[in-house]
Amino acid sequence: MNEIDALVVGGGQAGLAAAHALRVAGLDPVVLEAGDEPVGSWPSYYDSLTLFSPARYSALPGMTFPGDPDHYPHRDEVIDYLRRYAKNLNADIRTGHRVDTVHAENTSFRVELPDGTELRAPILIAATGAFGQPHRPTLPGLDSFTGTLLHSADYHEPTPFAEQRIVVVGAANSAVQIGTELAEHATVTLATRKPVKFAPQRPFGRDVHFWSVITGFDAAPIGPLLSTPPPVPVNDDGRHRRAITAGRPDQRRMFTTIDGTHLTWADGTREHVDTIILATGYRPNLSYLTDLGAVAMDGTPRHRRGPSTTHPRLGYVGLEWQRSFSSATLRGVGRDAHYVVRRLLRR
Repeated sequence: MNEIDALVVGGGQAGLAAAHALRVAGLDPVVLEAGDEPVGSWPSYYDSLTLFSPARYSALPGMTFPGDPDHYPHRDEVIDYLRRYAKNLNADIRTGHRVDTVHAENTSFRVELPDGTELRAPILIAATGAFGQPHRPTLPGLDSFTGTLLHSADYHEPTPFAEQRIVVVGAANSAVQIGTELAEHATVTLATRKPVKFAPQRPFGRDVHFWSVITGFDAAPIGPLLSTPPPVPVNDDGRHRRAITAGRPDQRRMFTTIDGTHLTWADGTREHVDTIILATGYRPNLSYLTDLGAVAMDGTPRHRRGPSTTHPRLGYVGLEWQRSFSSATLRGVGRDAHYVVRRLLRR
């Protein structure tokens, strides 16, 4: 059995940030990534995805994001950035290595891989992040819908949906971006529980992230104080608000029933719908920690600001509101990774 300094499960932005923090601490981690390359979930996101944070606020520790610091990077730019970051990290990153189970034995963690390989380390960081598992909420009649049902993780570009009647479920950034894009090719409704809330992308002539950083809000460790994380408004330069105001897409409260391909809205209107797209976010995929007893019944990790509350040398990186507003972002995950590594080494 191979003995190593530390194991990192997940090779996306959270895993790479964790590996960087471990390297800075003088350790030689092994990063286990299930996919073909260490870029996390980014390749699966829709083609037109553009970050809401400028390049200057979208980098991991030790490597700036290329190009104009004030431009908003495209999805493919992020993928290229993560590839180069991994290459320059000088860490042992093993792709195609899915972790199924983790065991705790004495003072070490033992990881079993599908090919029968076993690795052991005194430190384990779960860095599969907050976006490993598409969330499919329970909605009235959804199981009986006989049209096309997708999660936003399965949506890439609008061409296949031309001329369709589409309902996008959700009120956050992805729902609004996808709904607005599709409305150029189809008849689209945003189905939401509450009205979409917008925040100006450049208040007082500066990007909102500038104000978030200089006020300290971006890094404020308030995550553990929140019993329920607040909804994040849609960052908008005005285009999406204008589109929704013009009814492209229109916005309605959540449908009440589904019968085959027919949806009934709260006002009693009934209509045929071709496709429903669930832009309802993601949940952490931490099933490999189940045997440890490190996660709750609903799959959420037992932790405080990243370090586990069940195992002294187990930590998490990349969870939403783990410590702060920016915990699950490119700009915030590195800060959390260094915090978690420092805490684990003190235990």
